[in-house]
Amino acid sequence: MHRYLFLLLPACFNALLAPAQQQRMITGTVQDAASQTPLAGVTVSLLGSRQGVTTDAKGAFSIAVPQGKASLRASYIGYQPQTVVVKPDEKEAHFKLAISTTILAEQVMVAACVQTSKGWLKRSRALGYSPGRGNIRHYNTEDYSPINENDFHTAKDQPLSTFSIDVDRAAYSNVRRFLNSGQLPPADAVRVEEMINYFDYQYKAPTGPDPVAIYTDMAVCPWNTKHQLVRIALKGKTVKTEDIPASNLTFLIDVSGSMEYPNKLPLLKQALKALVQQLRPADKVAIVVYAGAAGLVLPATPGSEKTTILDALDKLQAGGSTAGGEGILLAYKTAASNFIREGNNRVILATDGDFNVGASSDGELQRIIEKEREKGISLSVLGFGMGNYKDNKLELLADKGNGNYAYIDNFEEARRTFVTEFGGTLFTVAKDVKLQIEFNPRYVKSYRLVGYENRLLQNEDFNNDKKDAGDMGAGHTVTALYEIIPLGANSGSASEVDPLKYQQRQMVNNNSQEVLTVKLRYKQPADSRSKLLSQVLHYQVQDIDQAPADFRMCAAVAAFGQLLRNSAHKGATSYTQVLALASNAKGEDPEGYRSEFIQLVKKAALLKQ
Repeated sequence: MHRYLFLLLPACFNALLAPAQQQRMITGTVQDAASQTPLAGVTVSLLGSRQGVTTDAKGAFSIAVPQGKASLRASYIGYQPQTVVVKPDEKEAHFKLAISTTILAEQVMVAACVQTSKGWLKRSRALGYSPGRGNIRHYNTEDYSPINENDFHTAKDQPLSTFSIDVDRAAYSNVRRFLNSGQLPPADAVRVEEMINYFDYQYKAPTGPDPVAIYTDMAVCPWNTKHQLVRIALKGKTVKTEDIPASNLTFLIDVSGSMEYPNKLPLLKQALKALVQQLRPADKVAIVVYAGAAGLVLPATPGSEKTTILDALDKLQAGGSTAGGEGILLAYKTAASNFIREGNNRVILATDGDFNVGASSDGELQRIIEKEREKGISLSVLGFGMGNYKDNKLELLADKGNGNYAYIDNFEEARRTFVTEFGGTLFTVAKDVKLQIEFNPRYVKSYRLVGYENRLLQNEDFNNDKKDAGDMGAGHTVTALYEIIPLGANSGSASEVDPLKYQQRQMVNNNSQEVLTVKLRYKQPADSRSKLLSQVLHYQVQDIDQAPADFRMCAAVAAFGQLLRNSAHKGATSYTQVLALASNAKGEDPEGYRSEFIQLVKKAALLKQ
């Protein structure tokens, strides 16, 4: 009897595998029917199953379907869904979606259901619906820290502006998630500097001994033509993947009950699998999980043993409460026990941020992370999901942990973070990077920093090497914009103080053409003392349409962010102007990010109607 059972088991196993082996891959694209531009984030599903994928930034997709005839359906907010029948001998399917104002109006009504008559509830808490669970009503507990926008300062009385750089871009992908779901984002979810820094800009890499290069230019401000817009651009040196020091990575993964949705733990697994594929034999990965308690599910494993690491990720399942503080302690302990001297030692926290058991207060978590940061272990944060997403907490943790903060709303974002920009994500070329700009009152009446509200520093912090600031990874770019009111311009945008009685009048070189001086301080990754760089910007008159394409693009993104925030400083800008600026600055756009931006602007314009 046992012998027959032994012979029967392989047959049953093969029978179970047969359906999976009889699948084929269908590739294709999704475009806007009118403009023929690619649509990113479109859901392409196999009818009659739960299987589905989303298009990347170029509107492309790949999906496994059974042998024989199959029906695929493309659905996208604001567009009529389309179904395509794929014949047994076909390997491609292409969609052209037509805009549907009726469907978009219905989505706007749904979005309105999660807002009060006065906007979002305090700190963006609202009543909504839980995806994937029927229509179970629950409280939306997404949390965003309030942003008090920077105002104008007079150059005569406050000639210095000091802030820490920020290479994070989580706000952009989070805003994209809102718009793709038919909702305008809450104002405090829109951090303009993270939207600007989402895009690739073709700044030249440094050629000298310093790991950072500074560039400056100016043009007429597009949202207020009486003002000027100054661009300050930084570029980190590029490092070949093979030259990056060995990495000691500890994945700290939230497997609590709130992570069970498809856009959380399943997407998280895909993201980390993309990272695993980039690992080299010298790299090590450990996996710590936390739910009701924290545990080590994979000890430090060489990057050459990818199958072992991937198997450990595949076995993860969601369930339980969220002991985030306990998980962070275990992750740091694991990272410390595998510490690589002069290597990249990093904990990568992947969560929706819903910490509710253990060390959960912002202050307590911050102290843990700052203590470990001093030991040479960084913390990067990946945010996932919706409904209970804690943006404010995750941004704080990454900031204090000297790491990156990204919001992963689809696999394309995961691919960009861990494949396209592998080196920049994991390897720091300059730490504690601070900027201080001194404005010349001969040319500048008043100035305003666009964004970076939670990165502002005291002027004396610039020369204080103990003051923490943002880090730059290999190949990273950072862009900051200042809106300037020229001397003599008639503008009611700035409030001036009365003349000072006891201050000596500032002497300005009448022959100088300098509008401002940029000073930058940075530390080499292993150093505790900073180095100083500086760059001068001379006055020039340039229409924004004559400015470089990268300048026009970041101006368009800044204007868009101010529209989404309904900023008091948005001036005369409009979605039409943003579209014109961005369309003329699209250029080659190899990854399709600028084309995707144009589509997002169109969605926001429709949702605003």
